[in-house]
Amino acid sequence: MSIHPVILCGGAGTRLWPLSRKLYPKQLLPLHSEQSLLQDTLQRISGEDFAPPLMICNIEHRFIVASQLQDVMADKGKIVLEPDGRSTAPAAAVSALLAADNEADALVLLLPSDHVVRKPANFASAVKTAAVAAANGRLVTFGIKPDRAETAYGYIQRGGAIDDYPGCYDVDRFVEKPDADTAAQFFNSGEYVWNSGMFLFSAMTYLDELERLEPAMLEACRLAVSKGQRDLDFFRLNADAFSECPAQSIDYAVMEKTDRAAVVPVDMGWSDVGSWSSLWEIAEHDSDQNLTLGDVMAEDVSGSYLRSDGPMLAAIGLENMIVVATQDAVLVTPRERAQSVKGIVDRLERADRSEHMSHVRVYRPWGWYQSTDAGDQFQVKRLCVNPGAKLSLQYHERRAEHWVVVKGTALVTRGDDQLTLHENESTFIPVGVNHRLENPGGEPLHIIEVQSGDYLGEDDIVRLEDDFDRT
Repeated sequence: MSIHPVILCGGAGTRLWPLSRKLYPKQLLPLHSEQSLLQDTLQRISGEDFAPPLMICNIEHRFIVASQLQDVMADKGKIVLEPDGRSTAPAAAVSALLAADNEADALVLLLPSDHVVRKPANFASAVKTAAVAAANGRLVTFGIKPDRAETAYGYIQRGGAIDDYPGCYDVDRFVEKPDADTAAQFFNSGEYVWNSGMFLFSAMTYLDELERLEPAMLEACRLAVSKGQRDLDFFRLNADAFSECPAQSIDYAVMEKTDRAAVVPVDMGWSDVGSWSSLWEIAEHDSDQNLTLGDVMAEDVSGSYLRSDGPMLAAIGLENMIVVATQDAVLVTPRERAQSVKGIVDRLERADRSEHMSHVRVYRPWGWYQSTDAGDQFQVKRLCVNPGAKLSLQYHERRAEHWVVVKGTALVTRGDDQLTLHENESTFIPVGVNHRLENPGGEPLHIIEVQSGDYLGEDDIVRLEDDFDRT
């Protein structure tokens, strides 16, 4: 009996702005190790006990998710694209349908992509404990043994031990995030664990319970899968069918109502990395209880998280603060107010600004580009094209482009001509001329692009051919 890991890759991570942005959210960032949170999650389920993972993500992140999956697991794993997010219960249903189609008695391990687990051996042991109960019809969740009274997490009240499945307990009830007094009562009682949002169940058991409790949801998911289509290396759920699916969490739709719920309490060094203060809590601090990352100078600073992914950051006389600098934004807040960052992101969105959407560096399937300067009828960008990658064959109706190779080798299509450019060589692309940029080499290709014209927006691109099906 295989365990089929399903990794939920949605979410915007707004409380980790300005590092986390809508088009490049926290699960895709290296926040706790040299790998992204998603890649750390993938490595936890890479052993022989697990089938290749199934990723569920939205369309905007598909190429980044695919690239990070490829870096960790080569050709293993599949990616399902949601037309829009409908919360975790429909995602679990889609996962169960696909797993059961391949293996009748498949077990589904549902995992968020943006959690930190500092004790992976304990995680693996808990999965083995849960698998016995799941294989016998239980819907198992993993409860984190609390080390403090925390108001930012939901709780599970643990019931009695289940005799047939050592380490598993009945669930008495699920509780939403409590106030401070209630959280203290929960912690002191010893009866409650934090709700991790991780689940293990038989695909057929989950589908049977969903049929009983939320039949309309299951029917919509069945149609979304049956009418779904392959798109390159992805599987797109049918948008019309999926839009009819109620947006509900797996807790609300199933776990709070079923009599099959079980919980495995575990200490796995877990954090949902829900805010900058939670990142400070799990970090290795210096002698002043600080964490400093990037080009940072600190003097008379204690208990603080200082990070710069852009300019040099200097801090003097701070205590218990969060300071995060990127190339286009700086966040400064007391640690205890870190949960309020979401309010700033909401204000940016209402003001129709761009800082909540994307970084200065914008990632594309072929690599990335970054604007470095702009003025009246001109814009300068730096492009990095991955080895073997190429941009679409395209033309622009209102702008011309000048390309200068600063590192690597470029293969350029310009009208009917094709030319190879090396470092310090350049070419000019007139308005309306078909063109394409490729990297035929084994190292990244870096280009300086100067755009000129009366309109320089990204929507002035007419794609004729594209490896990523964007025509």
